[in-house]
Amino acid sequence: MDAAQFIWMNGEFVAWNDAKVHVLSHTIHYGNGVIEGTKAYKTDRGYAIFRLNDHTKRLIESAKMTLINIPYSVEELNQAQVELLRRNNFSGDNVYLRPFAFLGYGVMGVYHKNAPVETVLAAWEWGAYLGEEGLRRGIRLKIASMTRPANTSNMGKAKSTANYLNSQMAKFEAIECGYDEALLLDDQGYVAEASGACFFMVRDGKLISPPNDNTLESITQKTVIEMAQKMGYTVERRRITREEIYVADEAFLTGTAAEITPIREVDARIIGCGARGPITERLQSAYFDIVFGRNSDYAHYLTYIQEQ
Repeated sequence: MDAAQFIWMNGEFVAWNDAKVHVLSHTIHYGNGVIEGTKAYKTDRGYAIFRLNDHTKRLIESAKMTLINIPYSVEELNQAQVELLRRNNFSGDNVYLRPFAFLGYGVMGVYHKNAPVETVLAAWEWGAYLGEEGLRRGIRLKIASMTRPANTSNMGKAKSTANYLNSQMAKFEAIECGYDEALLLDDQGYVAEASGACFFMVRDGKLISPPNDNTLESITQKTVIEMAQKMGYTVERRRITREEIYVADEAFLTGTAAEITPIREVDARIIGCGARGPITERLQSAYFDIVFGRNSDYAHYLTYIQEQ
C-alpha cells in the first residue's frame, strides 16, 4: 500500500503514520466494524469521486445494522472525503477511499455498546484490484468449498468487517489452488458473490446476475445494470447454479475495486472464447467513460474535487 500524507480521524486530519489505535480496541477482539470502498478518478476536470453520497449513506446504514453510532452525518463525511483528497495532492489515475468506523479502547467483553466509536477516512493510490492484465484478458475463478453465511446466522447486507473472514478464507483457497479469485455459493448452492465483488454472466445476449439475498447491495452492480439497460440489453436478476456458469457465453465481476473484470475460466472450464467477451468489453469501456467523466448522462454520479 502506498502511504499518503493525511488520514482523517475523528474529525481531524492527522499524518498517515500517526493514525494509531490501542491494541485493546474492541473491534480487534470481536470484529464489529463497518467499512466502505469508494473511488475517485482523474478526469479532465480534476479528481471526481464516483457515487460518493451512495457509498457514505451505505456506511451509515451498515453501522445502524450493526449497532455502531457514527457521530457524523452523511454530509459531514462527504465533505471530509473531498477535503482529504485535496490535502493529499494525489497524482495517479485513480484513488481508493476507505471510510470506516470501529469500536475503540475502553471496554472488553462481547457486549459492545459502551465502547467508543472511532470514525476514519483514508485514501491512497491503488491500481487495478485484480491486475491490469485481468482487466484486459480476464481472470480465473474458483468456486469456493465454503458458502456465504445464511441470513439466519449473519447480516450480509452490512458491509461489516466481520463478514470478510469468510471472504478471506475463500480467496486464500482459490489462490492456493492456482486461481485469481473465489466465487461463493449461498447455503442453498446458488451463486452469491465473489470474495469482494458481484457476479454477472451473459447467455444469449442477456445479462444475468444473482439477487442480493444474503449479500451486500452493490452500488457498482446497480450502475452496471443501469448502463446495460440504457444500452439495450436485457438484465435478469435470478438464482444461478454453477452448471450455468460453465456454459455461459461471457462472465465478469463488478465492484468499486474490481470495476468490471472479465472472467475467462471457472473451475477449469473455459468461459466463452476464453478471453474478455464483446459485451463485457463494451460495458467495461462504457463504465470507464462514466467514472472518468466522459459521459454527461452520468455526470450526476460524480463529485468533483475543486482545487483551492
